[in-house]
This record gives sequence, C-alpha cells and structure tokens, in this order.
Amino acid sequence: MFRQLADLLRNQIESGELGPGEPLPSELRLAQEYNISRTTVRQAIGQLRTEGLVTVDRPRGTFVRVPEPIEIIPLARGEHASARMPTDAERRKYRLGEGVPVLVVTAGDGTETVHPADRVQLTRP
Repeated sequence: MFRQLADLLRNQIESGELGPGEPLPSELRLAQEYNISRTTVRQAIGQLRTEGLVTVDRPRGTFVRVPEPIEIIPLARGEHASARMPTDAERRKYRLGEGVPVLVVTAGDGTETVHPADRVQLTRP
C-alpha cells in the first residue's frame, strides 16, 4: 500500500503539481484521504526521502526537495570516477539526503576527490 502512495506522490512531484519547496499534505491528512494508517504514510514518505525527492523538517512537515545547483567538473586525462554511498561524516559535510551517493574522482597519482552526486556533472574535455 505504501508503494502506491509513494508512486502517487512521486508522480505529483515529477509532474510539477507539487513544486520544489512546497509542503506535502500532513501525515494525518494523507491517512484520512486515502483511508490508510499513518504508519503506511510514514513508509511512503520514507521511500521518497530515500529517493531524495522530499525532506522532512520536524515539526514543520515534509517538503518537496529543492534541487541544488549543478556544478560541472571536467575529468582530466588519466582520472576516473566511481560512485559509492557516503560515510556518515561525508553525509554531514555535504548535507546529503538519504540515498544520495557520492562520486569519487581518482587522479592518476591516486589522490581522491569526493563530490555529492546530486550536485555535480562529470564531463570529459
């Protein structure tokens, strides 16, 4: 059941019906509107948080995530990139939402640079 609610809310976000920064209806309102438990609503919201579509600001509510500006990072010759889930320290440092990976750029000499995957685009010159 929670997947159906998550799909419905995801479609509203992707279609623009719920825009960046806008609040989602309260847990209570969603539970009443769809005749489901608040636990089911929380599971659906948790799924959307994991996908990086919403942020939860207690006690204010749940909001559609405002996308971060994208930084373009050119990869130099000999550099390669990989993706992984961030450490707790990286999650705090970059203020990453749940489920958002980091991109690790490794230079030819082995030094690594970490970038939040939701805010960068890697390119080849």
